Amino acid sequence: MIHIIGGGLAGCEAAWQAASLGVRVSLHEMRPVRPTAVHKTDQLAELVCSNSLRGDKLDNAVGLLKEEMRRLDSVVMHAADAHRVPAGAALAVDRERFSHAVTDAIRSHPLITVTREEITRIPDDPSMFPLIIATGPLTSESLSADIAALVGADHLYFYDAISPIVLAETIGMDKVFRASRWGRSIRGRESLRFSKAEDDSKNVMTPDPVEGDYLNCPMTKDEYDRFYEALAGAESATVHDFDKEKFFEGCLPIEVMAHRGRDTLRFGPMKPVGLVDPRTGRVPYAAVQLRQDNLAGDHFSLVGFQTQLKWGEQARVLALVPGLEHAEFVRFGMVHRNTYINGPTVLRETWQMKSRDDLFFAGQISGVEGYVESAASGLMAGRNAAALVRGDQPRVPPRTTAIGALAYYVSHADPRSYQPTNITFGIMTAPPERQGTRLGRAERKLAVSERALIDLERWNSSATFSTTSA
Repeated sequence: MIHIIGGGLAGCEAAWQAASLGVRVSLHEMRPVRPTAVHKTDQLAELVCSNSLRGDKLDNAVGLLKEEMRRLDSVVMHAADAHRVPAGAALAVDRERFSHAVTDAIRSHPLITVTREEITRIPDDPSMFPLIIATGPLTSESLSADIAALVGADHLYFYDAISPIVLAETIGMDKVFRASRWGRSIRGRESLRFSKAEDDSKNVMTPDPVEGDYLNCPMTKDEYDRFYEALAGAESATVHDFDKEKFFEGCLPIEVMAHRGRDTLRFGPMKPVGLVDPRTGRVPYAAVQLRQDNLAGDHFSLVGFQTQLKWGEQARVLALVPGLEHAEFVRFGMVHRNTYINGPTVLRETWQMKSRDDLFFAGQISGVEGYVESAASGLMAGRNAAALVRGDQPRVPPRTTAIGALAYYVSHADPRSYQPTNITFGIMTAPPERQGTRLGRAERKLAVSERALIDLERWNSSATFSTTSA
């Protein structure tokens, strides 16, 4: 048997993978016995920050990672694909149905037992090992202190923020338009066509009738300037010193971005490129995108609008966004502290500790960032913990795969400047140039993905398992 602490994405994926290999699993989840500041339910694999699992195409590294996980029978990917909502080229899910699906899969597996209890320290009992610690970024204070003592150094940490969610019926639909950036949509693909303006002054672009997946709040320069000034002067709820506190660069609060310069937001979450307002036929000066948050379509989240502003300030500032003047908030944004270990000093590629074979870390606490990356680390930790029980050797896919590259980065990056990372093509082994052909950027990405899936299949088909009873 293996034990897993933490019922998030990594813990659930680890449990599923180990049980699928015939190994009994005891999964320990502290909620609802011990709640957290940001979780709202007692369901396993609850999505806290966003309902998006990001890109889902093979020209995107996280899209490749998803496909690799699908081919390795990922329970997280099964649930995500079954409960996806419109999100352009991304994979977004109905968060409640998603977590219910994962919870049901874990609870119904005959080899998995779920225990609702808080584990306050790393166990001394040998029967609790192999052990996977997948407690996530909100690891309790007592267990965090015990982990810090074990790894011989203080935890690293960064602050993370989550986006507000608004009630759909309170959005001013007369001021917003539906479209996906560049027309990439699971509903179909929009095409942007050129036509003459009525005054024959210039060409304009108009979308075809296919609906996009996002609601877009377009802004003129004057509207953007008013919004920016209000945001830059708004009062934060907790963290005030932006220079000293650490934020994950991929999930910066909008007010932190605003303090980096007036146009930072226009090149970030409010970038208008690839969007055409059908009422004008032109790209707006800036735009706020709203993404459907559930299958019913009655909740929409603000894309990339993580914030730590006081709730009253959020309502005041966001009311300056066209279409959100009278919006009602289902959830305001908030900030929380993420805890993680310095992976390169602690972990092997197998997600085992360097100092002991029977202790694994997985998920955000291990030093990855993102839902998919967390689940992927749990996938490998679960398989390798099961391998120990079965008397087999832990294995890792080659670095030519996204899963293998992520494991290599976490265990081999420079520990002096280490911070959690999303999967990128930049940490994967580059493909060889085809003889007589120089590949373009898009072709290189697809070549990396094509090679990764071939190498993953070879690696997976070469696995040999003992017949040891688990």
